[in-house]
Amino acid sequence: MIIREITTKITKDLFHGKVIILAGARQVGKTTLISSIIDNRSSVTIINGDDPIDRQKLQDKSFHELDQIFKDSKIVYIDEAQKIPNIGNTLKLLVDHYQSDKQIIATGSSSLNLLSNTQEALTGRKFVHYLFGLSVREISPSLNALDLEKELPNLLIYGSYPEVYLNPIDQKQRILTELTSSYLYQDVLELENIRNNAAINKLLQALALQLGSEVSTNELANLVGIDAKTVDRYIDLLEKNFVIFRLPPYASNQRKILSKMNKIYFYDLGIRNMIINNLNSLELRKDVGALWENFVILERMKQRSYHDFAASQYFWRTYDGAEVDLVESREGKLFGYEIKYRIAKATPPASWLENSGASHQLINRSNYLEWLKS
Repeated sequence: MIIREITTKITKDLFHGKVIILAGARQVGKTTLISSIIDNRSSVTIINGDDPIDRQKLQDKSFHELDQIFKDSKIVYIDEAQKIPNIGNTLKLLVDHYQSDKQIIATGSSSLNLLSNTQEALTGRKFVHYLFGLSVREISPSLNALDLEKELPNLLIYGSYPEVYLNPIDQKQRILTELTSSYLYQDVLELENIRNNAAINKLLQALALQLGSEVSTNELANLVGIDAKTVDRYIDLLEKNFVIFRLPPYASNQRKILSKMNKIYFYDLGIRNMIINNLNSLELRKDVGALWENFVILERMKQRSYHDFAASQYFWRTYDGAEVDLVESREGKLFGYEIKYRIAKATPPASWLENSGASHQLINRSNYLEWLKS
């Protein structure tokens, strides 16, 4: 069993009078993680938001009605909570009345309903955590350096969903095929009542092919055959459902910034590769650099989230072609990282070093793990 980095952090938050919210894509292990934390604890009640009967138990109920369900419980665990209408008000009623006497835990695969729609109701009443696919830090303790190097191509090709990682090669594609079906963005279609499944599929393919590049909503609109506002809306929904994430440009000097277009990356590379139907080995691919860039930026995001490592994340590019793949703004300084799969040396752009206090570091296969543990 792989121990998830965030386990201790969540355990420390138990019984402090706050709702614990764990958000993340479907199948990244939220239910398994919470089950491991509450296992062997007495008086646990579990509600499954995917079950219409369970949803009805909580939908628009008074505290008196809720108390009839949970009065004998010490822990209340609501899985896929975003499926329950007005879940924010329900959670507010529970935490306000029970406070630290009971622990309320809610998990969900869509931040759209679980976080956006509970923001006001749960202000000051929640601890929010995010769970991603397996991190390389979680995988590495069970592998020696040579085995980890051998595992890296699999992570770039098949991604880091726990079920995918833990199964043999001949099973990985079958699992990814299932994950990449409409189940991948099930909440987008259901919660937002979107019928144009084909447009989302086509948009995802376009985004996957432009991995690590700046994307234009107008160009995407022409490719997909929908208007630019709809493209923006779909991208926002896909991000809130943990399929993709955006990396904005860093703009210390607006005159030198090439554009305000974002780069878009995927929360899982296996999903990205299945969307374009390419699970070829790295030796046969032309997108290794983009895969490595996505991998490193995503792993850094996991590190920051799990260890409360505060930093804003950007990329940097100028009109004259100078570029830094990843910029972290933290502690009043700028940290620039050039992310390369094969090269061993990199010269920082002179114009980047003109930024006050800016530093520059190459991140490649030889030092990425040490960097992620720093």
